[in-house]
Amino acid sequence: MEEKVYPMTLEGKAKLEAELEELKVNKRQEIIERIKIARSFGDLSENSEYEAAKDEQAFVEGRISTIEKMIRFAEIIDDKNVADDVVTLGRKVTFVELPDGDEETYTIVGSAEANPLEAKISNDSPIAKAIINRKLNDVVSIQTPGGAFDVKIINIEKAN
Repeated sequence: MEEKVYPMTLEGKAKLEAELEELKVNKRQEIIERIKIARSFGDLSENSEYEAAKDEQAFVEGRISTIEKMIRFAEIIDDKNVADDVVTLGRKVTFVELPDGDEETYTIVGSAEANPLEAKISNDSPIAKAIINRKLNDVVSIQTPGGAFDVKIINIEKAN
C-alpha cells in the first residue's frame, strides 16, 4: 500500500519539526509528572486527575505519531521552475469575487500546514483545486458545497 505524501513548504516542515521537538522533550515530561502526582493521590479508579493526564498522554502520543508520519512522507514544494504568474502550492493568491468585487487572499499549502485563521488553505480545498495551475487575470469558477461562484485572479506572489 502506498503511503500518502504530504506536500508542504520548508517553513511548514520546520514548524512541524519544532512542534515534534516540543511534544517529545517538554510535553511528555509534563504529563509524566502529572501522572506521578495523580498516582500519589491513591485509588486510581476514582481519580479524575489521573484520567485527565492519561487522556492527554494518549492525545500527545497520537499527535507525535501523526507529525512523525507527515515529516517522513513530506514532499517539499519547489516552485522555482514555475512561472511567477501561475498559481501553485506555496504561492499567495489574491482574487476578487465576481461580480461584487470582494477581495480575498490565501496562501496555498499542503494539508499538513493548512490554517484558515492564517489564510493558509489546503491544496485539497475547493478554492485551491479550482485555481491551481491558473494564471494571473484568469476568471475561474469555484464549486463549493455552498454553491458555485466566479473569481478573477488579480495577484500571485511567492509566499516567502
